Amino acid sequence: MFKELTTERLLLKNIDYNDVQFMYEQFSNDFVNKYLFDMEPLKSIEEAQGIIRFYLKSKPSLQHRWIIIQKENNQKIGTCGFHCWNKKTGVIEIGYDLQEDYAKQGYMSEAMEKMIEFAKTELQVKQIDANIYVDNQASISLVKKFGFKKTGEKFEHLYNKDHLHHIYSITLI
Repeated sequence: MFKELTTERLLLKNIDYNDVQFMYEQFSNDFVNKYLFDMEPLKSIEEAQGIIRFYLKSKPSLQHRWIIIQKENNQKIGTCGFHCWNKKTGVIEIGYDLQEDYAKQGYMSEAMEKMIEFAKTELQVKQIDANIYVDNQASISLVKKFGFKKTGEKFEHLYNKDHLHHIYSITLI
């Protein structure tokens, strides 16, 4: 169901166990974790293996993660994917992260465009939601660029504190 995707500059490669070191580096990075309040930064390779195991073992496939790779040099620069897919209602959540050195260069816009197209044409998703921490202006700007509108809010609880997130949604059908 989930397949590798390509854009002009990127390969969105299906996550696998060869990505353990990258996942550890990605999700133990302060820049990447700045606005992630659904889990603590990774502290071990074993935790990275657990994340990969989660994406590979989930049946039915209600979530998926791609590794974002620059085509020109095969450099892994981030991840993106879907989770919390409710097949009955046709609603899925989107998530993404990018290393600091590659921010503000249009890479996530390329990946986002391809993911939205895939969700609409291959998964027949009716709505995509993005749960974004209120101070994450780059992410808010990204989803607004694609027509997402604020539809609600929720709190993520981490570090003994509630963190307000806005929910942005786009209807595809």
